Amino acid sequence: MLGWAITFLVIALIAAVLGFGGVAGAATGIAQILFVVFLVLFVGSLIMRAMRS
Repeated sequence: MLGWAITFLVIALIAAVLGFGGVAGAATGIAQILFVVFLVLFVGSLIMRAMRS
């Protein structure tokens, strides 16, 4: 999931450099959503692992 977030961030950066504002904004939004989902799943996984031990 983190890999997808980084991929969309790179796409957003390239689109911003080339002047595609709409594509850059959309890719940035997707990257932010994926990163938040990654963080939530990561924290949930840490909590579940701590509860098992």
